[in-house]
Amino acid sequence: MSAMTALIGFAAWTLALVIFVVLWRGIEMLRGKPANSWGRDTAIPVPGLVKRAEHAHINALENLPLFAVIVLAATALGKTAAVDAVACWVLYARIAQSLIHLLGVSALLVLGRATFWFVQVGLFIYMFWSLLA
Repeated sequence: MSAMTALIGFAAWTLALVIFVVLWRGIEMLRGKPANSWGRDTAIPVPGLVKRAEHAHINALENLPLFAVIVLAATALGKTAAVDAVACWVLYARIAQSLIHLLGVSALLVLGRATFWFVQVGLFIYMFWSLLA
């Protein structure tokens, strides 16, 4: 898998997470809940899975721009070989982190999530280093 394909996959995964949340909200609206029921300051009850999907989406959004800069810079500099080898692992670690996030928030699951986050950060550092070398 090329770095560009991994970047597209990362963006698609981020989109899939938000689509899940939007679908739930759409169903709730069909059940009669007002469209403006989900303001940031309201206390509308949201199922745990949906809340965790919202947070997984936000987490994905935090790393997507950084990953995009690395992959696009590698492409612009003609150094895609420096990131192609590990970019797929960034995508895999992101998907694993999100899936664990969707499962729950126990201490063990949070540790698992953090582990996959550190894997991503480590790979970002490695890719930056490879681009600068």
